[in-house]
Amino acid sequence: MKNNAFLKFALIASLILNLTVLATVGYVYYQRSGYWVSPFGTTMKRDRFLFEELSLRPEQMKSMKARAMLFRAEIDRRREAIVIKRKELIALMRADKPDQKAIEVVIEGISGMQSDMQHGIVDHMLAEKALLEPEQQKKFLDLIERKMVTGGSAGCPPVEQSQ
Repeated sequence: MKNNAFLKFALIASLILNLTVLATVGYVYYQRSGYWVSPFGTTMKRDRFLFEELSLRPEQMKSMKARAMLFRAEIDRRREAIVIKRKELIALMRADKPDQKAIEVVIEGISGMQSDMQHGIVDHMLAEKALLEPEQQKKFLDLIERKMVTGGSAGCPPVEQSQ
C-alpha cells in the first residue's frame, strides 16, 4: 500500500515538473518571438523600428516601414544561412583528424556571407537615408552610430537572440 502511494506521489511530482518545464520553455519562446536583433546588435520589439525615434512625416514613416520589413526578412534569412555554415564548421572540427582545407573553405564561405550581409546593411541604410531631409539624415546617422557603439556585435549577432 505504501509503495503504491509513493508511486502516485512520484507520478504527480513528475507531471508537475514536466508541465513547469514546458510552461517555462513556452514562455521564453513567446518572449523572444516578440523581439528582433537589429543589424547593430540591439534587441528591439518586432513591431518597432530604429527610425521611429526620428521626427518623420507620415509618408516617410510608411515608406521606411515597408522597406524595413523586407530588409528584416532578408537579414534573418542571411543570419540563418550563416548559422548553418557555422554548424558545418563545428562538424568539421569535431572530426578525429579535421580536414584543414575543408575548414578553410567553410571559414571563407562564412566570411563572404558576412561581408555580403554587411554590404546589404550599408546599401539599405543609404537607401533609407535618401528618403530623409538633410536634418533628418544627420539625426538618422547619429542614431545609427549610437546603436552601433552600444549594441554589441554589429552585423551578425547570434540567431538565438533574434528568435
